[in-house]
Amino acid sequence: MEIINPKSTRIGWIGTGVMGRSMCSQLLKAGYRTSVFNRTPSKMNDLLSLGASACSSPREVALQSDVVFSMVGYPSDVEEVILGEAGALAGLAPGCAIVDMTTSRPGLAVRIADEALAKGVMALDAPVSGGDIGAREARLSIMVGGVAEAFEALMPLWKLMGTTYVFHGSAGSGQHAKMVNQILIGSSMVGLCEAMLYAKQAGLDPELVLKSVSTGAAGSWTLSNLTPRILKRDFAPGFFVDHFVKDLSIAIDEAEKLGLKLPGLSNAKRAYEYLQSLGHGSSGTQSLILAIAKQNGIDW
Repeated sequence: MEIINPKSTRIGWIGTGVMGRSMCSQLLKAGYRTSVFNRTPSKMNDLLSLGASACSSPREVALQSDVVFSMVGYPSDVEEVILGEAGALAGLAPGCAIVDMTTSRPGLAVRIADEALAKGVMALDAPVSGGDIGAREARLSIMVGGVAEAFEALMPLWKLMGTTYVFHGSAGSGQHAKMVNQILIGSSMVGLCEAMLYAKQAGLDPELVLKSVSTGAAGSWTLSNLTPRILKRDFAPGFFVDHFVKDLSIAIDEAEKLGLKLPGLSNAKRAYEYLQSLGHGSSGTQSLILAIAKQNGIDW
């Protein structure tokens, strides 16, 4: 690939939701000429105001780009926007790169890489962790699999979106690394919500409890960033419950392929599926407190 820089590198971005919008904005603010596509056109408005150009399909984005990023919801969406008839791969020229940053299935990442290779295109799977805060503040952790040469070439772009960017190996490796991340978060969210309910029922001030435990052995990003939202009853999505259930389902499927039984992961998935049944699929993952409180007959 040619050297990546704002003067000559054309960027394409597919998917401008909660995460994608902020991530793409970092590239626009750095001066990259950027073409964008989203199935709901109004969700592109913020990026258009920063100078992005709107496109009518992923293929049109790719025709105007050297590097195309996708950040959509589900594996079926990834398949459509990259491999579909009007998908990005149909419009990319040899020597270009396609980077899927959606949390998706490792096997799909391998398929994309194989089809990209047949066209002379370099593919990377690069899911992220850090939520809406990390996306807005360019503090994401980016887990990458695929073509090592492309990972190195895109370093200027990783640095604009995150603070940690690690290459894990061949296609699908980035997605496997993200499954590790989601397995960790799934069980920790259950523990966090159970702990806050315990504090409330014991008559403690949850904010003082948070102050005590967040800097000790129990401290974590999740505890420090999501507990304040829980205490304020702020359940707006930094990451959708529906998408998290999708991730946990993928993790369970992949664990089974590896011959693993992970009871903590299975318990977290059941808890979030119950939360979905209560109508909170479009809420943030921190809304799990509502499901666990309801199971205990407690109002939060």
